[in-house]
Amino acid sequence: MPGLDGNLIRQRLADATLYLCTPNRPDLAEFADAVLAGGVDVVQLRDKSLEAKQEIAAIELLAEATERHGKLLAVNDRADIAHAVGADVLHLGQDDLPVPLARRIIGDEMAIGRSTHDVDQMTAAAGEPGVDYFCTGPCWPTPTKPGRPAPGLDLVRATRSDRPWFAIGGIDLANLSEVKAAGATRVVVVRAITDAEDPGAAAKSFKVELSR
Repeated sequence: MPGLDGNLIRQRLADATLYLCTPNRPDLAEFADAVLAGGVDVVQLRDKSLEAKQEIAAIELLAEATERHGKLLAVNDRADIAHAVGADVLHLGQDDLPVPLARRIIGDEMAIGRSTHDVDQMTAAAGEPGVDYFCTGPCWPTPTKPGRPAPGLDLVRATRSDRPWFAIGGIDLANLSEVKAAGATRVVVVRAITDAEDPGAAAKSFKVELSR
């Protein structure tokens, strides 16, 4: 499926405040509709248990939902899958494909994001050619990244960039005010929405708090 124009992707990214990472789930299509209606701006499938064929099938469900709601679809790690499904965003960790090689696969229209876990990585991502946004964290230890030390809110406080950037890692509605006080205006959320009894309502609550 064709992706969006690169300028539109980057404008939506600049306007985004709420980025959701979700595992695959039996109700993925309904879940995506609910959270996107609630205010999620970017949705990424993050599920290391899936083979490529399964991952593509799940991402295509998310793609239909993001297109309906005018939001962004992100793919984690896999430049080949991002290219195949016409995603809007490819997110790369520190040990994933180098950005120039990823660009050779996905072209120039798709946005690229980076994960950063210390000041040096954050500084590099803030100026790295071909990178459109980055994430800093984890703010708190999180089971989605077992064994990874959390640099905490000090990294958020140290982050400076003209590029969009998101705080990530263990963020929920109870600690969101601390994240905002540290200087973040955009966040990546996982369990606080995916495990919520009403994911759409949880997304709406995040969006309201982020707008204050």
